[in-house]
Amino acid sequence: MTHTRRRSPRSRVLAPSAALLVLALAGCSGRPSVTVPTPSPEAAGYCGRLHEELPGTVDGLERNDPSPDSDLTAGWGDGAIVLRCGVPRPARMDDSQSRAVDADGVNWLLEQREDGPRFTTTYRKAYVEVTLGSQYAHDITPLSAFAGPVGRTVPDSL
Repeated sequence: MTHTRRRSPRSRVLAPSAALLVLALAGCSGRPSVTVPTPSPEAAGYCGRLHEELPGTVDGLERNDPSPDSDLTAGWGDGAIVLRCGVPRPARMDDSQSRAVDADGVNWLLEQREDGPRFTTTYRKAYVEVTLGSQYAHDITPLSAFAGPVGRTVPDSL
């Protein structure tokens, strides 16, 4: 004999509400979520050293690392600036029409996106990607904060 347990009208309302509350609280951490790269062991070593050298503030924004916690990612503001180290080599690097910028001796591939520019280091033993929010659509100033740390920790590949 199968017994079916009836839910009270109150439990039918409260159970979904409790689930929504848990989901809402999880999403309100103030930390953006990013995909953590999976670099080679050699690149991961460079990235670990870079992580230790990264600044506490960039362009007036306090460090606020994304989730999940990783030595391969860092962030400033509420996702306004996100760095990922050990990303794959962008296919755009093979395009002769690609644009690059130099920020204090570090060369970056520029990719314009709707939600803001993305920059990836070139000629380095590990690829470092920095995404900037749309407020930086025409501003590479934040890249200056990464030139010293990248230059000291991620060797040239040439």
